[in-house]
Amino acid sequence: MAAATATPENGGGGVATASQAYLESQAVKDTRSLMSELCRHFYTLGWMYGTGGSIAMRVHDDSVPRPHQLILLSPSGVQKERMEPEDMYVLSADGSTLSSPSPKPYPNKAPKCTDSADVFLKVFELRNPGAVIHSHGMESCLVTMINPLAKEFRITHMEMIKGIQGHGYYDELVIPIIENTAREYELTESLAKAIEAYPRSTAVLVRNHGIYSWGDSWISAKTQAECYSYLFDAAIKLNQMGLDWSSPNHGPLQYGKGTLADGGTAGIIGSSLQIKPLPSCILLDIEGTTTPITFVTDVLFPYARDNVERHLSAAFDTLETQDDIKLLRIQVEDDLAKDVPGALPIPPDEVGKEKVIAALVANIEAMIKADRKITALKQLQGHIWRTGFQNQELKGEVFEDVPVALGKWNALGIKVYIYSSGSRLAQRLLFGNTNHGDLRKYLYGFFDTTVGNKKETNSYVEIAESLGVDNPSEILFLTDVHQEAVAAKNAGLQVIVSVRPGNGPLPENHGFKTIHSFMEI
Repeated sequence: MAAATATPENGGGGVATASQAYLESQAVKDTRSLMSELCRHFYTLGWMYGTGGSIAMRVHDDSVPRPHQLILLSPSGVQKERMEPEDMYVLSADGSTLSSPSPKPYPNKAPKCTDSADVFLKVFELRNPGAVIHSHGMESCLVTMINPLAKEFRITHMEMIKGIQGHGYYDELVIPIIENTAREYELTESLAKAIEAYPRSTAVLVRNHGIYSWGDSWISAKTQAECYSYLFDAAIKLNQMGLDWSSPNHGPLQYGKGTLADGGTAGIIGSSLQIKPLPSCILLDIEGTTTPITFVTDVLFPYARDNVERHLSAAFDTLETQDDIKLLRIQVEDDLAKDVPGALPIPPDEVGKEKVIAALVANIEAMIKADRKITALKQLQGHIWRTGFQNQELKGEVFEDVPVALGKWNALGIKVYIYSSGSRLAQRLLFGNTNHGDLRKYLYGFFDTTVGNKKETNSYVEIAESLGVDNPSEILFLTDVHQEAVAAKNAGLQVIVSVRPGNGPLPENHGFKTIHSFMEI
């Protein structure tokens, strides 16, 4: 085995080079063995047939910061089911080869590092994962061929989505698709652009080729790779059955906006308002749009206010509540610096749980009274409301026309999303427990203030980019708030203002189309 000999640089300086002793350390040996074992396993799954596919993994070492840890790469042209620990290449963090495998007798080919090395190194640079897996699984290839013009793979309401980092059952999973090239290293630039354009994604599909996926550790990377494989296989089978894998109810495939069947010329025709062509997505506000303002002001807010002390006392030591308190402390410190009315100092935990809770309650009551749209408050409220819905002390309320319209839009193939200042958890709770039953089957995803303030144009730019539309005008936004309507319009979205009982007045000559019911669309 050939190896570079140099002085090890551990600790804060990282590992730029490594001594022979370090290359033969137990950590490196364990990583070699693990990678050969995984290659053999992935071969049995059909991911690494014909010597294709590969793995890259960092050598975990607590004494070395992750960006400076050694990287092991599987070789090219080696039968993956016969992979041995000594077949791996060892690279420094900057990509320099420190150790390469020794040649094997005929008919084995001369050692060669994976052709995906440049791609792997770019993923490590941009995402800093613990491991990256490149699969040639047939399902990851075929799923990119169903629609040869698609730039993304999208799926929602599938249990295995929960295995993907940062996603839940009700979320829409979006994976970018890039075009294949004759040589793997030529994928590096387009893959880097896809990674930067899709910050939530932990994978990139390569059309007619396979997939690159990654995770914080080898376990996370393996788990997600398995979930991706399952979801691709499910999408292919659903497509064969004539069912839409990308819709919440997975009903029959529809020919709506953007399909090859109608050229995207279909339109919605209602009683008084026509929108052509058919929008790809509809983005809905909640308060004053889908739900009476009184439900929020007279039911949800009072419930959170009246139960905040009970909730904090009962769940004070849980990780979730400690995270809520951490966010509130940061928010209150900022409020105190800006002399926000009602802001009071929160004492350290050392003074006792009761005093901390009393200060938190005082601040939260002031925030609720001021109807502040801040993440720290909304996250805690969502957790309090969850208890209320679970105990059947709360039930969501939507206008009578909402479930009917959601059903019609879904049948037309239009994707419906929610954007509210309430947390994503609170949104899912409301629509999952309404006076008309569980409406989440019609919803593709949820956005809250973590994407940005609802009165800021950039928030809608971010949403448009995450929804993957070719033009922001393919999104129709419905809201009752004039400032939100202006911000969305400035981002290029279509906008209609909802006029519901109890909503505030609109400025004169506001210039927006208005409706009193979703059935008018």
